[in-house]
Amino acid sequence: MAKKSVASLQKGGGKEFTKVVVTTKSAKTGAYTFKEGMVHNDKVKEFVAEAAK
Repeated sequence: MAKKSVASLQKGGGKEFTKVVVTTKSAKTGAYTFKEGMVHNDKVKEFVAEAAK
């Protein structure tokens, strides 16, 4: 399934997007959580700042 999404993104304007994965550690349980998304290259810093909250 991942191969299909990557292949389809390279056909058109997909090169303008980046897959971002942000890892945060919970202070309460100590477990790691992951937030991921396909983000436009101009919005990567905003996505990371929002996910780190």
